[in-house]
Amino acid sequence: MRLSVTSWSFPQLTLTEVAGLARTLGIGAVDVGYFYRSALSRDAILQDPEGEARRLHATLGGIRPANLYHLFGRTLAERNLAQPGTLKANLHDLHSVLLFAEAADIPTVFILPGIVNPGQSRRDAAQIATEALQAMLELPGARQRLCLEPHVHSWLESPDLVHRLIETTGMRIVLDPAHFLCLGYPQAEIDNLAPHAAHVHLRQARPGALQAKFAEGTINFPALFGTLREAGYDGYLALEAVHQDYMGTLHEDVLTETVRMRDAFRSWSAQDGAGAEGA
Repeated sequence: MRLSVTSWSFPQLTLTEVAGLARTLGIGAVDVGYFYRSALSRDAILQDPEGEARRLHATLGGIRPANLYHLFGRTLAERNLAQPGTLKANLHDLHSVLLFAEAADIPTVFILPGIVNPGQSRRDAAQIATEALQAMLELPGARQRLCLEPHVHSWLESPDLVHRLIETTGMRIVLDPAHFLCLGYPQAEIDNLAPHAAHVHLRQARPGALQAKFAEGTINFPALFGTLREAGYDGYLALEAVHQDYMGTLHEDVLTETVRMRDAFRSWSAQDGAGAEGA
């Protein structure tokens, strides 16, 4: 298992600066997306996947791209997976995004499951999104790279729903325990999703709070790291403390929380010969 930092954790830094910060922290990889000053250009990726891949590596200067967060629209709602009538356009875009990821050697691309749209039930949203995912997984490279992040305010908010989706589609997930734990699910139940993780987000949380200071949350990180190791996970652990106007995540010192999480993993991995951090 290896660490990365999410570029959207630092909204006032350019991507070059995020890469420099990662290097300073001794972390060899960055998760990239379409947000804030570090944003990649989605339009440019869709128009010239290979060219943008070359430009990304030049910008990162030796820091590896660990993951791409792809959003189909400008918001969580626009062109979301559960919205009827969006599949054709989303498949078209995702084809180019996967070409970009292959050219840039980005191991995983994550998308969101969609929301319960006006006039829908959760069951309606689940059916449309599931059909969309089944079609997306037929695209070249999708089985190797594509994954989905269950999150608060989506239709996919419980471990049980995630298991059902996995059974139907075979889709791998981005495991962010904070999204489940803040809704009251115990860590032991969340642990059962570890065998299906393609990418992992790390931040402290507690029931009722999507993000908390490291010392004030309830996620047992040594236990989580051990669970991932036992599940055979060998991918990136993305440090994802954020400063966003979303669910009260404006109040932590992001750099301090990033360092604390880095140190928690290093302390654990130093005692675990099979799970020592790589670049």
